[in-house]
Amino acid sequence: MSAVDRRKQVLEAAAKSFALFGYKATTMDQVAKIANVGKGTIYTFFTNKEELFDEILHGAILELKRIAERTIREDRDFFDNLYCVLDALLEFRDEHALFIKLSQEQREFGTPKANDSLTKVENVIVGYLQGIVENSIRNGEIKPCDPQVVSFVMLRLYAALTADFNNLREPLQKEQIKEYMLLFLAEGLRSPG
Repeated sequence: MSAVDRRKQVLEAAAKSFALFGYKATTMDQVAKIANVGKGTIYTFFTNKEELFDEILHGAILELKRIAERTIREDRDFFDNLYCVLDALLEFRDEHALFIKLSQEQREFGTPKANDSLTKVENVIVGYLQGIVENSIRNGEIKPCDPQVVSFVMLRLYAALTADFNNLREPLQKEQIKEYMLLFLAEGLRSPG
């Protein structure tokens, strides 16, 4: 087996281990066992567990970016693109086993690496949204504003409406979520009269 194949085998095994056990509980011994290689083989490619994890996280973040880029369409307006991108990114994040395990680890143990990793993912999403906002400002679709602040608020609002709100009552339907996003972001709460 070539070194490239063996490295890929180690990365796949590590991804499984981190998704199953989280960052804190994953060991290089586990990764070696799952990959069916000696522990020394892992160290020929990666200095430590952190470096191995960072490579897996980087790959997941690149996949997030690819999903976002495939989702944006020039023929849709700002809000339609926004909903589509947020849906796609949060769906990927919520279905990706690594992110689920990191969220669980963050809640249960407050592991710094889990916290840092989830923050990186959120920053990537906010950064991508920021590009959409900046483009929409240039095109006159939305008024001038701080794109980073708006992107952060949009992500948090969308996450709150799609997930957090479900703890209070029955989940909102997608159309209801879009209506509230429009109400809060496009129209505001102030009465016209």
